[in-house]
Amino acid sequence: MTHPFLDLPPLTAARFAAIEDRVARLLGTRQDVVIMQGEALLPLEGAIRATAGPGTTALNVITGPYGQTFGDWLRDCGATVHDLSVPFHTAVSAEQIRKAFAEHPGIDFVSLVHAEAATGNTNPVAEIGEVVREHGALFYLDAVASVGAEPVLPDEWGVDLCVIGAQKAMGGPAGVSAVSVSERAWARMAANPQAPRRSYLSLLDWKERWVDGGRKALLHAPAQLEMLALEACVERIEAEGLETVMARHRSAASATRAGALALGGGLEPYVHEAAEAAPVATTLRAPSGVAASDLVARALATDPALPLAAGGGALAREMIRVNHYGPDATPGTIQAALAALGAALAEQGLQVDPDAARRAAEQAWN
Repeated sequence: MTHPFLDLPPLTAARFAAIEDRVARLLGTRQDVVIMQGEALLPLEGAIRATAGPGTTALNVITGPYGQTFGDWLRDCGATVHDLSVPFHTAVSAEQIRKAFAEHPGIDFVSLVHAEAATGNTNPVAEIGEVVREHGALFYLDAVASVGAEPVLPDEWGVDLCVIGAQKAMGGPAGVSAVSVSERAWARMAANPQAPRRSYLSLLDWKERWVDGGRKALLHAPAQLEMLALEACVERIEAEGLETVMARHRSAASATRAGALALGGGLEPYVHEAAEAAPVATTLRAPSGVAASDLVARALATDPALPLAAGGGALAREMIRVNHYGPDATPGTIQAALAALGAALAEQGLQVDPDAARRAAEQAWN
């Protein structure tokens, strides 16, 4: 008995390299791009452990839970870490980064999340990159949620380590990820005696055995189905056009925000300023006295496929996430999510206007 997913010929090194090249074109980068065989936490952790050590002084920007995780990894590597935390309803500014450099002139590493899908904010990486370049620090960027929803330009922004995953705005698989690596970052790794070697976390192994070897022999058997799924999702983006894909995500965010405000019932955007709200997902603040997790559960009871979730951890009480990314960045999905939230709010005895929400969302989609 044969199966189209199980009886495939082995993925060749040439096919693997060709998929890397397509990802590099998606990022508009001339840096080396390494596709890693695991969810994006693999290159996110691997890149920090490869470039940070006891001699590192890091500025770690926290605009959500992933920034907190990066700080933990940096400290575990022995780095001196200066955390720059901002409220989750806003974004960090280039001026705050500049002030941090003035206060701690020894900073030589900056870690930042581009868009925090968990909190719904997005950070001005282009402006921040200018400040980081002025001070010569290595720039590490988590663009897992932002790629496909908004521009991600590592070369133009001076990003030395740019990690992406396919499972959000790209509409692809979760089990494979990639990182673009600058020459400066490779040099930092080579000089770091603590950089992982002969390890699944090791980027240097990929550099020496894959990149430097002309990408002729893979380090290990590739995750074949995930690689083919990644190739397929990049093909789909290429066919639709990256600008069109990003426009869909911007429209989905605008429509969700406008619709939620018009819906009423005490629902409001969690991120205060629309310019600081991520296109990949919109976070909403639940009305006072109503648990966000309860509202989401009621909404999902009508349609479990809706891209709704309560915030994680302590945010579960106050935050609702509308995860309008990938195939869910459509007018129909936004309208369905708003209607379900409106019904859930009405069940709580709150006054809502579903027709106003529908009209506002339609007008905001562009």
